[in-house]
Amino acid sequence: MTSGNRLPEPFGTRIDRHGTVTFGFEGRTYCGVPGDTIASALMANGRYVLSRSFKYHRPRGVLTMAAQDSNALVQVGHEPNAFADTRPITDGMSVSGQNYVGSLDDDRYAILGRLSRFLPVGFYYRTFWGPTKNTFVRFWEPMIRKAAGLGRISLDTPHVRYDKVHRFCDVIVVGGGPAGLSAALGAANAGAEVMLVEEGPELGGSLGYRREAADTGTARSLIADVCAHENIAIHTDATCNGWYGDNWLPVIQGARLFKVRAKQVVVAAGRFEQPVVFRNNDLPGIMLGTAAQRLMRLYAVKPGKRAVVLTCNAEGYEVAADLRDAGVDVAAIVDANARASGEAPNGVRVVTGSGISEADGGAKNWHVGRVKVSAIDGQTYAPGGAWIDCDLVCVAGGYMPVYQLPLQAGARLDYDDATAAFRIRGVPANMHLAGAANGATTLIDAMADGASAGRRATAALSGRAAGDDAPPAASPPGNYDWPLTSHPDGKDFVDFDEDLQIRDIENAIAEGYSELELVKRFSTVGMGPSQGRHAALTTSRIVARQTGRDVATVGVTTARPPFTAENLGVLAGTQHTQYRRTPMHFRHVEAGAQMQPVGAWWRPSYYGAPAERERLIVEEVNAVRTGVGMLDVSTLGSLEVRGPEAAAFLNRLYTMTYDTLAVGRIRYLLLANEMGSLIDDGVTYRMADDHFYVTSTTGAVGAIYQLMLYMNAQWGMKVDVLNATAVFAGINVTGPMARALLERASDSRASDDIDFGAEAFPYLHGRTGRVAGQPVRVMRIGFTGELSYEVHVPYSRGEALWDALCAAGRDLGVRPYGLEASRILRLEKGHFILGQDTDAMTTPDQIGMAWAVSKKKDDFLGKRSIEQRRKLGMDRKLVGFSTDDKTAAIAESCLVLAGATATGFVTSTCWSPTVGKRIGLAYAPPGTDVGDSISIRTRAGGTVSVPVVSPHFYDPENRRQEL
Repeated sequence: MTSGNRLPEPFGTRIDRHGTVTFGFEGRTYCGVPGDTIASALMANGRYVLSRSFKYHRPRGVLTMAAQDSNALVQVGHEPNAFADTRPITDGMSVSGQNYVGSLDDDRYAILGRLSRFLPVGFYYRTFWGPTKNTFVRFWEPMIRKAAGLGRISLDTPHVRYDKVHRFCDVIVVGGGPAGLSAALGAANAGAEVMLVEEGPELGGSLGYRREAADTGTARSLIADVCAHENIAIHTDATCNGWYGDNWLPVIQGARLFKVRAKQVVVAAGRFEQPVVFRNNDLPGIMLGTAAQRLMRLYAVKPGKRAVVLTCNAEGYEVAADLRDAGVDVAAIVDANARASGEAPNGVRVVTGSGISEADGGAKNWHVGRVKVSAIDGQTYAPGGAWIDCDLVCVAGGYMPVYQLPLQAGARLDYDDATAAFRIRGVPANMHLAGAANGATTLIDAMADGASAGRRATAALSGRAAGDDAPPAASPPGNYDWPLTSHPDGKDFVDFDEDLQIRDIENAIAEGYSELELVKRFSTVGMGPSQGRHAALTTSRIVARQTGRDVATVGVTTARPPFTAENLGVLAGTQHTQYRRTPMHFRHVEAGAQMQPVGAWWRPSYYGAPAERERLIVEEVNAVRTGVGMLDVSTLGSLEVRGPEAAAFLNRLYTMTYDTLAVGRIRYLLLANEMGSLIDDGVTYRMADDHFYVTSTTGAVGAIYQLMLYMNAQWGMKVDVLNATAVFAGINVTGPMARALLERASDSRASDDIDFGAEAFPYLHGRTGRVAGQPVRVMRIGFTGELSYEVHVPYSRGEALWDALCAAGRDLGVRPYGLEASRILRLEKGHFILGQDTDAMTTPDQIGMAWAVSKKKDDFLGKRSIEQRRKLGMDRKLVGFSTDDKTAAIAESCLVLAGATATGFVTSTCWSPTVGKRIGLAYAPPGTDVGDSISIRTRAGGTVSVPVVSPHFYDPENRRQEL
């Protein structure tokens, strides 16, 4: 194993001293032991600088050892922004620092620290706004763009499998420290199903590193009881990353996202130890006291040789004792309180009523080498002071409760001037605080408070009060109102993420940004990876002092999810698309169809070998134009609208009139939203006075069904709506021989078979009966422009009907056709496809569908918006175009130009085998009309001029579909 800074047992509860792990950092090979993190292994080898700061490229090292700060962000292989203080090392791991130019040890951008006076807070606002902005933009923008971002991303990043799990529980406990463990036991012992979430690799939290619990069996017995309890589901290495309505909490554990719905929430997440602001307080070797304790007790790493402990509470004295036990020479304990707040180890000097006003890291600020101790005089440091040589500074400067989850749930932070501390108040009824988050900071208090919170949560499940629980015992104050006077030479950092100094916050306020949220946005304080964990309290105090208010009034900035950075892969999860298959799916496969996913469905694109794709599609088109073809339309949305007010209901939804529609007739449907934009189309077949069969587009049926239910909940009409998409299969039989095929498949002598004669079954009529012995609903419509019948049959009978029609039409040359031929057929006829030829702003007028908007109805969904937008005039118009040039590289999305200005784009285009030209639809300026021409930028980069023609390229008089 490694030597140097490695401590003997009993230090190092997380590591295995009997193994070796080899990894690389900045091109050099290092050795650690199993259980080490990147940071602990590097520090065990005497390497303290992990990365550089974002703005001034200052050397940065360990601050928290708890993944709470940006100082420890490193690049691990392809992954940027990995926390070096919590990421375990693995054999062969390649690690590098971040935010440097050149090398980590010799960063050329470190000179920016000397130029800080020229990079004041609000630099971007000042530079890119005003009469001189163009000059500055040209100079600064390339530099800023090059320097922006944290870490490096790679398109070669290996694939990781992510998944999502839904989890329900009675009580979720966030935090596996003494309070959380006690809360989980308290709730589980009362019969609740408990989910315990701990961000560390094992349970215990502060029990693993706090001196207070080190010499007792508390940790072992408490953890053992929790692990043995059958009502507690334990999740370590997991983070509860936010709180959302109705106690919905995302819990991230590795590559898995648990979507947790809990009845009660116990927040036992502890507190954030706070750094103290003084000059050069960011030097490597300056860390929080708890960070030093974690390094020693968890990883057996000696954090330094000679230490100064800066404190305002008893915890600092604990840190000093731990350092002495680890063989670190404690040069002094510097206590801000005039009266010492703890018991110093024998022989350790205590300097009271004082603080550190400045630290010195040598010429390159590579590591702390000494600190200046000065007396505290109110909100300033007294002149003078004594320098103390040291290579380690442990700061126990006070605490902030982990407030994010409670504040997201509606709680608030109150500030107590006497203790210089925030407390969480106003927690909602279904949330309970426990332990340090609730102000109970000693081990005994935290455990008692946790058990009480667990009982309260369980009692709330049954709607009763716990009754016997008293507030936790008051813990001694742990904060201090540290001086916040800007050092004349600066570099007194409030926010390590953004290199923000005291004067930066003061200057933001001087610019007029007196509200904390505005200070945040102008200065970017709290907007970095740490999200204000160590800057919120200090910033609030500075704003309060500069504006003459109290800290409680200033508060902290809004706490929003996520609590910590989350991988986009976790949010996306594994995409298990549940594709649906129509009843005829395997018939298509047997016929050689090339299947493609369309929304949630597998549908045939065309039939035959891919090498012959173009020829096969043309043959399918020709089969429909000259004979008969069949298209599987089972994916169309099907809705049953029934009830005494069914016609009135459709009238209020759709743009046309339906109360005058006769039974047995069919009418087109066009649906707009409240802003007058088109969202769906289809047809409706009135089967009875109180029964309409409504079709919808494949992708929109779910949303339309929800819209119908929602609107009827508002209107309260006597209507029932059923989504019957899964009930029916559909076959579109189309072409000049369509009638002949259906007549062959029907027995005209049977009383319930349908008479398909031209007079008995006219265009835009519907019939119910049987075809080939199967019960069907048939609608005579004309999407392809040919004689067409849409035959709907019960889902389980779809394949049987398909087989019967294929058999009956064998000598007629019946041929199945796919989506590619269908799109050509509809485009030749000039029919638009919703979502392809329309977008979220398209109105009926823009696509020539004004005829489908009733002028007689008092109201329908979107009516007023359509009328108001009509008054404003159109800004575009869908037109048809054609060209004889088969080689023209015109494709969908190609721009329509007026000079150099884009005025529209091509929505649909193809080479038409029927018309013998390239045809298409495109948005053009509203005054464009037939006989004009439009210019289209081609895929080849050139521009072609094409004539504008009627979008009805084929049979504009509709003679063929009305045969």
